[in-house]
Amino acid sequence: MGSLSDNGDNGGTGGNWPGDGGSPEGLPDLPAEWGVIVVPDDLSTLSDEVTEVRAELRRVHRQDRWRRLTDRPGLRTLRRIGAAGLRAPVLIISMAVLVTVASLFASAWPGPARSPATQRTANTTDEAVGTLPALELLGMDGHTAPLRGSLPAVVLLTDGCDCDALVAATIAAVRPEIAVITVVSGKATASTPVTAPTPPTSNTPQAQGKTVRALQDPTGELRKNLRLGDPDSTAAVVLVGKNGQIVRKIHHAASVDAYAPDLARL
Repeated sequence: MGSLSDNGDNGGTGGNWPGDGGSPEGLPDLPAEWGVIVVPDDLSTLSDEVTEVRAELRRVHRQDRWRRLTDRPGLRTLRRIGAAGLRAPVLIISMAVLVTVASLFASAWPGPARSPATQRTANTTDEAVGTLPALELLGMDGHTAPLRGSLPAVVLLTDGCDCDALVAATIAAVRPEIAVITVVSGKATASTPVTAPTPPTSNTPQAQGKTVRALQDPTGELRKNLRLGDPDSTAAVVLVGKNGQIVRKIHHAASVDAYAPDLARL
């Protein structure tokens, strides 16, 4: 194998190539981490390394080509749309879970205790049930009289009820501006005349500043209209405000205590 000394005139130094095997002047040394580089005489022994290098180059080329493909504007837009499409269902599911958990806490959280005065039994009373119907009933003199002629009022339906004590207690409990109206369903007979209830004292209700009216409902229209059910040994009571609005409706009342706290609402 020839050397640089064959073509130079530097006397065996081989031109610029040092005689100790180092690098020529002006050229950097090889990196130290490369170690000792041995160039074999037969290059076919490097075929395995060549195959590995080519495979690595092909892999890098495929990755670069796929990256260039996915970096196109159309594909970037599709990726953003897909990401947004995934976020929306996740957000909806998260909100649904939060609402469900909040509902469970709300249903399990104890509410404020109801006062005994507002506790009612469903089979005896209804709250805020509309307005008193504008019916024409019969008065004590046999002439028609408007049911809503005196408001506010406590209306007592006393069919089949020995309710003189209840009526008297109601007259005593109401304020002077609240009328007490007794209504008996069905046609009057000689044994069941329409009469005014007995006041709590020997004086008349009007003398005490109270208004008391006794009416008859021949067809039972009032009881049917208010859905008070069949009469029994108790009275049905309807508390009516001055605008005709029904404040409270009681299907069965045997004592004024059942509605005395509500008289202040009239």
